[in-house]
Amino acid sequence: EGEEGARGPVGRHRDAQPGISESSLADTWQVVSLLLDYPDEVLVSRVPMLRGVVGALPDAQREPLTEMLDTIEHGDLAALQQEYVDTFDVTRKCSLHLTYFPQGDTRRRGVALVEFKQAYRKAGVEFDSDAELPDHLCVVLEFGAVQDWATAWHLLTRHRVGVEVLGQ
Repeated sequence: EGEEGARGPVGRHRDAQPGISESSLADTWQVVSLLLDYPDEVLVSRVPMLRGVVGALPDAQREPLTEMLDTIEHGDLAALQQEYVDTFDVTRKCSLHLTYFPQGDTRRRGVALVEFKQAYRKAGVEFDSDAELPDHLCVVLEFGAVQDWATAWHLLTRHRVGVEVLGQ
């Protein structure tokens, strides 16, 4: 255990491990990475396939993901898209870029982005800089689901403040 800090035990998450099997973790991360992307017709068409994946997950993962799939399947796509923009593009506290929370738009954030790229490279993945930034939550989750869950877990726990803010 770490020392007590202003927000509770310091370092308590550093050595934590996921509480589910690797396959369930990979499936959960892949589904969440798709659901956190901008909703479009392709996502709506994938709902039946995603339900098949989500149906095999433990209750703690299955229930909220099933609720989200219900929302996508039965919701108005234009309204979902507007809600996405209002949540993730307008509200600064809901940035999907994990380095934004501790660094904001500063030079230090550039260094943090390089650290993400280096982590991917060390895991054998060359990051495509034409796509999202390497700290985008969907990118990290997909990387963890498809390539290297342990490296993704490390990145997520290292940037847990952003993940916790998004969860709230």
